Amino acid sequence: MSTYRVAQVAEAGGPFAIVEREVPRPGPGQVRVAVDACGICHSDAMFVEAMLPDVRFPVVPGHEVAGRIEELGEGTGEAWRVGDRVAVGWFGGSCGHCTPCRQGDFIVCENLRVPGWAYDGGYAEALIAPAGALARIPEGLPAADAAPMACAGVTTYNGLRRSSARPGDLVAVLGIGGLGHLGVQYAAAMGFETVAIARGAGKAEFAERLGAHHYVDSTADTPVADALRALGGAKVVLATAASSEAITATVDGLAHRGELVVIGADTEPLGISPNQLLMQGRTVRGHPSGSAQDVQDTLAFSALRGIRPMIETMPLDGAGEAYRKMLSGAARFRMVLAVR
Repeated sequence: MSTYRVAQVAEAGGPFAIVEREVPRPGPGQVRVAVDACGICHSDAMFVEAMLPDVRFPVVPGHEVAGRIEELGEGTGEAWRVGDRVAVGWFGGSCGHCTPCRQGDFIVCENLRVPGWAYDGGYAEALIAPAGALARIPEGLPAADAAPMACAGVTTYNGLRRSSARPGDLVAVLGIGGLGHLGVQYAAAMGFETVAIARGAGKAEFAERLGAHHYVDSTADTPVADALRALGGAKVVLATAASSEAITATVDGLAHRGELVVIGADTEPLGISPNQLLMQGRTVRGHPSGSAQDVQDTLAFSALRGIRPMIETMPLDGAGEAYRKMLSGAARFRMVLAVR
């Protein structure tokens, strides 16, 4: 093909439009990916609405990409071949020279390259990405399922596997929406005694289907922290809900040396006092997404254990509608553009 289509936004907060462009050639160290599917993440709003610095319009969002290598640039090494199935996530490349990169901690690169911000993302029929951003998709994992794993999946999977929890420990997942429904599945598959925390008694059956051993209704008369302590206290709380108030309510439910891992974003501060942490030796940390290898590990584990995101698909032409549905909170639970 000589042209390809993208769904782009011409100005901050503007509508999506389908535009044809000339097919680009990958430069040195780059590949062109034929996009099969692209997840729509709430973080895309940061670029569409120009909430972050240096957003350049028109913007083509999309950092949950699944597709096939269509062309290799020079110097991409021997690891990749045309036709390989690959994913590109929030980690879209790193600078390689900042202190975090020199320490091997690429996901907190000071010059992190995020698709849809540093370069055109996956709301498109093709994508140019650094070869170092690629994760291999295992056989048997459809593109529409693999795409959300490149951000939502790796964030929850990595948040748990890099936590202090070990098999048999009590682990609570706060929220069972776009991130949390994956977090519960991963926690159960990793061998944790899994607690799902959400609003309303009616979600208990759904939480059980996801693999939770216990369910805590955060709207019940018993405070969340008391409910967790009644179960023995949580070694880890994976906070996926984008609510500082809800996150704060879990802290006193942590066991001694318990860990609060925050992956749900909110602009409001957490209401935690030092005394809540000091006497029991508790810790609080934020967890970013994961490197390309982390994404690949997530995909392999998901394929092995049969873990899948709950998705709704729309064609590329419906990017605007899919984006609005994601923003409204009506998606159950990840919107995915089925590009091909």
